[in-house]
Amino acid sequence: MIVMSAVRLTAVGAAAVLSVLPVPTAAAAPSTGSAFVAGAVGEPTPPGRQFLDRARLDRRGTQVERLSGAPEVPSVSALSWVVADASSGEVLAARNAHRKLPPASTLKALFALTALPRHDHSAQHTVADEELTGIGHGSSLVGVKEGYTYKVSDLWNGVFLSSGNDAVHVLAAMNGGWKSTARQMQEKARSLGAMDTNVVSPDGYDAPGQVSSAYDLAVFGRAGLQDPAFTRYCSTAYADFPAGSWSYGIANTNRLLTGADGVDRYPGLIGVKNGYTSEAGNTLISAARRGDRTLVVTVMNPQRGGGFAVYEEARELLDWGFEAAGRVRPVGSLLPVRTKQAADTGAKAVAVARGKRVTEADGGGPRAGAKAAPVPGAKPTAVKPANANLAGETTANARSASTASPALPLALVGTACAAALALWGRRRRADRREA
Repeated sequence: MIVMSAVRLTAVGAAAVLSVLPVPTAAAAPSTGSAFVAGAVGEPTPPGRQFLDRARLDRRGTQVERLSGAPEVPSVSALSWVVADASSGEVLAARNAHRKLPPASTLKALFALTALPRHDHSAQHTVADEELTGIGHGSSLVGVKEGYTYKVSDLWNGVFLSSGNDAVHVLAAMNGGWKSTARQMQEKARSLGAMDTNVVSPDGYDAPGQVSSAYDLAVFGRAGLQDPAFTRYCSTAYADFPAGSWSYGIANTNRLLTGADGVDRYPGLIGVKNGYTSEAGNTLISAARRGDRTLVVTVMNPQRGGGFAVYEEARELLDWGFEAAGRVRPVGSLLPVRTKQAADTGAKAVAVARGKRVTEADGGGPRAGAKAAPVPGAKPTAVKPANANLAGETTANARSASTASPALPLALVGTACAAALALWGRRRRADRREA
């Protein structure tokens, strides 16, 4: 009887205690968004602005929104071009950004994004005869020879510096074959949000149906800067290429990087890749850093000025971009459009924060994101990880629980003990009276 009465009193006491406890509030859902990764050092930067009208870049002609004091966009002859901020992905200005044109060797940037991670750069490979078959007539070559052994890094120098289609063929063979590599490149382009690109020949050699756009090339250039190996190769001006027991020097064919053939070197240039074929004309992906800002500029097929006009037009657009930055509204973004899968992931994260309805086993729990670095030379900014708010609130709630949780059991135990003592004392008094 004493015990049962104590239990009843304990329940009453517990109800009283619970009635005065504050109701816990749901943790805020973590913010989500893409962050640009840098090829060199640093931290993630905020995602591009979300109010952009992406359809604007589908329009023909020059697209730009100048604010007060912004310089005029230079008049260049390229059929298509894009000027974008490499950190945020914001497109500052563009002309015929999604016009589909032959890309020439600028497509090697997509090839590198696809195949670079697949082999150790210090690994060695002996070239077989069949790996050098099918190279297009008139292709640029670095001088890869059958039966010679090369480090993977030597072959990549041949791709980036000499634009060697022979090096591409060998690396593609190591990557599963020519057609398989083309399929992988196509998948990579789509994953990056580059929808204008159709890959037929991974080296960029003219092929029926092979096209890209200034927009897609800018996406590839920006993505390449996220990989330190890509950035290192595309910014290398000179290297030695092995030839058995000796080696010879090779120079990057990007004149803005080397200053060759009367083209002034562009200050702060990082790379990325130039190209030329009879159908594509001259094409170029360029990236340059000035102060805390890095720009990506793509130029496709200038219509006047000769073979080196692509460099001079890129120079004009880079100069304009650095001067106009902060004085124009972006007209688009290089960031991929958010997919339904990403939206579902975000919804699950909200559910986790609100009620733990989705578990990590279901794929909906918060996950720690990889730490990334921004554009080379970008001004470091303190940016919280995507789950920082949720993690912080979870930690705070745990700390609060660890402080407050002992109070409830102690109150219940105290109430039970007090009730039991009271009943015991009453029973003893009753027994004495009866005695």
